[in-house]
Amino acid sequence: MGSSGFPVICLLHSMIALTCGALMMFYTNEVCVFGHGEETASKLQGSTLHDQLLIHTSDSFSGLLLFAIGFLLFMVAFVKDRKFQSFFAKGCVLLHLLMAFWRIYFERKLEDLARDMPRLVVGDVALALSWVFFLVYSWREKYD
Repeated sequence: MGSSGFPVICLLHSMIALTCGALMMFYTNEVCVFGHGEETASKLQGSTLHDQLLIHTSDSFSGLLLFAIGFLLFMVAFVKDRKFQSFFAKGCVLLHLLMAFWRIYFERKLEDLARDMPRLVVGDVALALSWVFFLVYSWREKYD
């Protein structure tokens, strides 16, 4: 039997990923303006029509990937095996921390994205902490 917190965390992360992925696929420009501001968003759109098409296609595929991850999280939320839940949570912690490291190491070098980097790193660490809290809670359930 699995932990009761696992489906809650998975469904919460799933809803976040599904929503963000759908917005990235269908409202790319608006999401970019909301996330980075008007000035930075205009710089990130590309200068030529070909660049704009490539960037829009890339953003749409990134949104599709995020949507697929959200769907995968939705399916995983109903797995009852405690060992799998622990393994999956550890993988999610590692993934979120690697994403934060990537942002610190690479995005700070891009002057247009460096302004948003601390906020995004805090978000990645917060998502990782939600899985850490689950691991601590499940460890407490296991040994109490």
